Parts: sequence; structure tokens; C-alpha cells
Amino acid sequence: MDADFRDMMASFPTGVSVVAAQDGDAGPRGMTCSALCSLSVNPASLLVSLRTESPTLRAVLSSGAFAVNLLRGDSEWVAALFASGAPDRFDRVLWRPTSHTRSPALVEAAHAVGDCTVDRTFPAGDHTIVVGGVRAIDRFSTGSALVYGFWKYGQWGRTPSATVG
Repeated sequence: MDADFRDMMASFPTGVSVVAAQDGDAGPRGMTCSALCSLSVNPASLLVSLRTESPTLRAVLSSGAFAVNLLRGDSEWVAALFASGAPDRFDRVLWRPTSHTRSPALVEAAHAVGDCTVDRTFPAGDHTIVVGGVRAIDRFSTGSALVYGFWKYGQWGRTPSATVG
């Protein structure tokens, strides 16, 4: 069932983000996340689903805040880096603290960043659903967005030249 489920979900293209949070003295933590959706416009809120055992979730819960970095179309390498678990991932990207929560914003890799506080959490299988209240939004570019589907990355943009797949 696991393989069938993964294959089914791979056939549903979605945007790619990096969820990041500060982990006190341990520094920033982050992971690639495609399990993200808007929840409400008023108040502005979204939800992310993070693996319950992940260091990123621990940082989100301990800090009470996180940044959702919506990746640019040319940031496939950043998605791969943050999916790899490499301990030096934040040393290999340009980032700065967000204005409201001080969570890591990937200023060159993201086209937009939602600066969030944790409103609620819910256990769900081997993941935890985190509802975030969006406190501020930073926009870094108006180009294409990185998408993932059918086991590969693509770009989706506002211009006719942007491609998916």
C-alpha cells in the first residue's frame, strides 16, 4: 500500500516549499515540504504536514513559529538540499530572519515567504499537522514557482514561456 499511495500522490502536482524554524542555540532547521495548503483568508492561515520525528517539527513547536518559503522555479537544487538532511544546508543558502517571528527566510531561493506563528497542531499518522497564522508576507520575485509531480520538478509561471514537466 505504501508504494501505491506514494505513486498516487506523485500524480498530483503541487508547489514546493521549505518550512524552516529557529531551534534556539542549535540554530535553524528546515525541510522540503509539499504537504502545504491555504486554510483561511480571514484570518490568514495555512497548514503544513511535517513528519512527527523531524528536527524541523521540534524546532517549529519549541519556537512557536516558522517560515513557509515558496520556492522559485530555478530552486530545484534547494528543494533537493533541504530534502537531503545535510547538516550544513543553511550554510549553503542565503537566508535571513523574517521580520515578525525571526524564522529563516531563503531570500534567493524563495519567491514568497509566509512568516507564521503556530496556532494549533494535530497528530495524523506519522505526521503532525501544524496550523499557522500568517503574520507577515515577504515577496522576493514575481517569476515562476517550483512544482513537483510525476516524480520530477518543473516550473509554473505567469509568462507563456514557463513550463511544467
